[in-house]
Amino acid sequence: MAHQATPVRMARLGRAIGPEPTAVSAVVLLLPGGDEESDRRPSPVLAAASVRALGRRLARAGREDGLVTHVVHYRYKGWNGSEAHLARDASWGVEEVVRRYGDVPVCLVGFDMGGRAALRAGGHEAVNSVVAMAPWLPEEDVATSPEPVKQLVGRRVLIVHGTNDERTDPELSFRLAARAKKANREVCRFEVHADGHGLHQYRREVHALTEDFVMGALFGKALSRPVEDALAAPPPLGLRMPLAAGFGKSLRR
Repeated sequence: MAHQATPVRMARLGRAIGPEPTAVSAVVLLLPGGDEESDRRPSPVLAAASVRALGRRLARAGREDGLVTHVVHYRYKGWNGSEAHLARDASWGVEEVVRRYGDVPVCLVGFDMGGRAALRAGGHEAVNSVVAMAPWLPEEDVATSPEPVKQLVGRRVLIVHGTNDERTDPELSFRLAARAKKANREVCRFEVHADGHGLHQYRREVHALTEDFVMGALFGKALSRPVEDALAAPPPLGLRMPLAAGFGKSLRR
């Protein structure tokens, strides 16, 4: 009896969040978290849960400007060392955007291991901006090459990290941001005081900050003063910018 071939795993884009605009002029790809090592296929529902609320907010904010928002569903739950599966799937997602929508700017928005994937895949020519929220980054080791940053040149980059994050070390994201800032002035990083890995305590502020940044990066909207200041400030000031409680209350809805 012939053995059935093992089906090839494929990454895919989830359905657009909210009603699609009649004409798409920009795309946000949401990259959920994952594990350091795992060959399992992630649950689409559970994986998307960490980014869906933010996706709904961004879809509402940008719909009139032609923004469409998708979640990338990975082939594997794990990064898996040099395979970098999540980054590869993020890059595939950008290629799929180009195939579907043509020459439109893309913003990669990732959480946890998805934040690492967003940063790593940010070098695709269609990507004009990257948001990494509580990014999982490897411990620095003199025996291995540091996480790359050259691919971020020419992109606008926002990193957001809670100071009490016990899963992903905020100091590692600061160090990566400092290296990236040397090659690219358009890098900023906000610290969410006393918040943990999920950024739940100040979720409204984090989402408002992300909306402000994404709308500015994709559509040239005016940035809020804190984001402008963070991008303009020399290190370390613009890389340890505190996210103020209540941020976003006076911003556009």
